[in-house]
Amino acid sequence: MPSAGGKPAASWAAIVAGAFVAVGSSFILLALGAGLGFASISPWTNQGVSPTTFTVATAIWLIVTQWVSACLGGYIAGRLRVRWIGTHAHEVFFGDTAHGLVTWAVATVAIAVVIGASTSAGIAGAVRAAASAAADGTPKAATAMTPAADYGLDRLFRPQGATADSNHAAASRAQATDIAVNAVQTGSLSAPDRTYLTSLVASDTGVSPSEAQQRVDDFISSAKRRADQLRADADEARRAAAEASIYLALSLLVGAFIASVSAALGGRLRDEHP
Repeated sequence: MPSAGGKPAASWAAIVAGAFVAVGSSFILLALGAGLGFASISPWTNQGVSPTTFTVATAIWLIVTQWVSACLGGYIAGRLRVRWIGTHAHEVFFGDTAHGLVTWAVATVAIAVVIGASTSAGIAGAVRAAASAAADGTPKAATAMTPAADYGLDRLFRPQGATADSNHAAASRAQATDIAVNAVQTGSLSAPDRTYLTSLVASDTGVSPSEAQQRVDDFISSAKRRADQLRADADEARRAAAEASIYLALSLLVGAFIASVSAALGGRLRDEHP
C-alpha cells in the first residue's frame, strides 16, 4: 500500500475511532437483542418461543448486529482516513477497504477479549463454588439430585401409616440415591441391589413386599427416564452450540464484507468533498 507524503499508509487514528464505534454499537445491539430474547422465552414448560425459533432469531440478530456495527465502524474509518493526494484510484479504493477490514478486525478482537474475560470469570466462580461444596463435605450424589428426584425419593419411602424415624429415613434415602445413581450409570439395577432396596422400602414404609417391589421399579424407571432426558438435552445443547458457531462465523464474514464496503463508501464521499 503506498504512503502519502512519506507518512504511514495506515491511519491508525481512523481505525481506532472506527473500532470504538463498532464495539459500542455492537454492545448496544447485543444488549437490545438479549432483552428481546429474554422477553420471548419463558422458564415454564410449553411457554414462549421454541428453542429452534430462539436459535434462528439469535442467528438473525447476530447478522444484523454485525451488519450495523461493521457498517458504522467501517464508514467512520473510511471517512476519517488521511486523504491520499496524487494516488491512483484503485490504490485509494484498496486503502479504504483495507482500513475498513482492519477496523472490523480490531473491533472483533476487542469484543472477543471482553467476552473471554467474562466467561473466564464465570468459570472461575463455578470452580470455586464446586471446591467450596467439596470442602463442606457435601455428598456427590446429594448435590446431583433435582427436585424431581427428591419427589421420587419421597414416593419411594412414603410410610404406610405411622411416620418413620427421621434419622433412619435420611440414611435410607441416601442409600437409595447411591443405588439409583449406580443403576443409571451402569444401565441396569443388579439383583442384589433390587432385593436390598425392596427390603429397605418394605421395612421403612410398612408396605407389602410386592408394593415395595413396584415402588422400586417405578423409582428406577423414573431415574433412568430423567437420565435419558438429560442426555437428550445435552445433545440438543451440543447441536445448538454447533449451529450457533456456524451462524457466528457467517455473521463475522458479513461484518468483514460490510466494513470494507462501507469504508470504501466513506472514502469516496471524503474524496468528493475535500
